[in-house]
Amino acid sequence: MAAMIVAPFPGTPRRAIRHFLPLPMTPPPMLFDNLPLLAGAAAVFVLAGFVKGVIGLGLPTIAMGLLSVVMPPVQAAALLLAPSLVTNLWQIGGPGFWALLRRLAGLLIGVCVGVAAGAGVLAGRGAFGAWAAVGLGLALIVYAAFGLMHPALRIRAADETWLGPLAGIATGLVTAATGVFVIPAVPYLQALGLDKDELVRALGLSFLVATLALGASLGHAGTLGAASLAASLLAVLPALAGMALGQWLRRRIDAATFKRWFLLGLLALGGWLVVRSWPA
Repeated sequence: MAAMIVAPFPGTPRRAIRHFLPLPMTPPPMLFDNLPLLAGAAAVFVLAGFVKGVIGLGLPTIAMGLLSVVMPPVQAAALLLAPSLVTNLWQIGGPGFWALLRRLAGLLIGVCVGVAAGAGVLAGRGAFGAWAAVGLGLALIVYAAFGLMHPALRIRAADETWLGPLAGIATGLVTAATGVFVIPAVPYLQALGLDKDELVRALGLSFLVATLALGASLGHAGTLGAASLAASLLAVLPALAGMALGQWLRRRIDAATFKRWFLLGLLALGGWLVVRSWPA
């Protein structure tokens, strides 16, 4: 039987704050009761926000990869919800928003369908629950390898009608299983021929919808209690601080070189997660 965590939230009546979080493994220490873990999580979100500020993506990828070293992927996914939501809202504004939303509607609907179809996998339900960390590592490896190879892909406008929903469903399934939103949505969006600003907004829009769908999935699975939400809200501040620093440095560093080292780091992290988490 799954272990049960009672997650009290300070300052509220005991009856209102008792949350039972079913987890398929020995529960990790709660962030509020472990200051080193809390400080480490804050540092992860500063780093993740910094990378997002420089290259326009990477917050959920880095947060999930690093946090999953010290906690189950489902808990890491719950922590990244609020930072991902806020930073992507920051990113999507600009001219042509509604036209971009209409163009990406098939992809975004597909993401929601895929997350719903894969609901419960990240939380440990079903036969694949024990493989969540392995799947996360593989997703990081695929994403990093794709970025380092720079394949010249181009999707014709006529193909977006059917390819967008397929890419969305696949992205939703990967999101539901690993908490990472990037595969195959990022390669798909990069192949649409968008200009730089449109691509940044499109990435933010895709990640925003994936974040909302993942949050709904975790809430439905019963793994998103008040303590998890409070910790996620606290993580917004370091994520925004890192993002502001990254945006400030974006014009002062070589973004291409930075991205290459970022992808190499993800490749190494993904490989380590696979080796570490592979069932004996």
